[in-house]
Amino acid sequence: MERVLTMKFSFIHAADLHLDSPLRGLASKSPEQAKRVGDASRQAFDNLIALAIEEECRFVLIAGDAFDGQWRDYTTGLFFASRMRQLRDAGIDVYMILGNHDAENDLIGRLELTNNVHVLSSRKPESIVIDQLGVAIHGRSFPQRDVTDNLAAGYPEPCAGLFNIGLLHTACTGRNGHAAYAPCTVEQLSNHGYDYWALGHVHTREVLQTDPYIVFPGNLQGRHIGETGSKGATLVQVEDGHVSAVTHRALDVFRWAHASVDVSTADSPGAVHELTRTAIECAVATADGRSLAVRVRLHGECQLHAEMLIGQTALQEVIETIAASIADDIWIEKVELATSPLRTHTTVDPTIASKLQRAIENIAFDESATQSLNAKLAELRTKIPAGAHSEELFAEIRANAPTRARDLALAMIERGGG
Repeated sequence: MERVLTMKFSFIHAADLHLDSPLRGLASKSPEQAKRVGDASRQAFDNLIALAIEEECRFVLIAGDAFDGQWRDYTTGLFFASRMRQLRDAGIDVYMILGNHDAENDLIGRLELTNNVHVLSSRKPESIVIDQLGVAIHGRSFPQRDVTDNLAAGYPEPCAGLFNIGLLHTACTGRNGHAAYAPCTVEQLSNHGYDYWALGHVHTREVLQTDPYIVFPGNLQGRHIGETGSKGATLVQVEDGHVSAVTHRALDVFRWAHASVDVSTADSPGAVHELTRTAIECAVATADGRSLAVRVRLHGECQLHAEMLIGQTALQEVIETIAASIADDIWIEKVELATSPLRTHTTVDPTIASKLQRAIENIAFDESATQSLNAKLAELRTKIPAGAHSEELFAEIRANAPTRARDLALAMIERGGG
């Protein structure tokens, strides 16, 4: 059947809202900043609602993981329901599927949503036709968290004469950092005959193909240092039954960034500080005026290696001061010292140096040192309040302590021998 569609309309494709998901690693190091941006996921979702209304979108697609597993309390669901009501009042429908995190939540089924919200079935693929637009939306919710079947293989054939959209939560061919749920291939999706594939699950925006469009919009709000850069949703415009424009719209309120600082040319602490300032300023310039958490990584062969390693706490404080002098709402998430000493000969007696070197290199394999570290961590654990989300911190300390102890010892030898 030949197409006769002449309707012009727009819709928003969003995914991975993860409402009320905490910004990981922020609260333990900067409680004040955490308080200011603690509702970042809600603010980003409000920006999505405002965008849909401003652009007069006909509908919003949510390709899974509106929620972040079980809610800490029911207010998360109430917040979502209230925003769905705002869209209803603006004449905007919502079509959504449940993703792996949603499937963990046993309260979603009890949530009373307005009649503009359509949650597609988890039992089998479902199709919804919007007659006035000439649109068919096909999709299936996750029935449980771990879905390893190719869900897209069971999606219906496209409806002839309509603009067909596939709504799918998937890792596609696999993406780093994401479980390989509902696997499929770009070729499979492309050959299915739909006009637009609205994907979710992968938190980095990615346009896999443009004919037809197969899109991961990314998540609305970055939640940790692994989710850097602009986050938001995709605005899609359709004209005469074909996609005429696909645009990323930034909706996040807080960003994460890496600042890489090559200090190999630095011959003084002041030079290190200036290089660091420049790198942080570059990160701020790409944040579009948003609050920013920066991980600073100092690297390169450097004559100041030993001095920085021994004085790492003071160096962190200096870098935090530099950030505060650049702009408000900048937080130094972490300072990574990945420098190495210049390759010079030490003046320490070679016999003594060799023995020290062997002893130091064995720190990571010394059972008594490991036992001592575990005892100290157990003592520290008793002093941290329950629910402080410290497991990642403990894991990081346990993994890095031997290497840090070795590097500090070597730095002290180098400094003493220089």
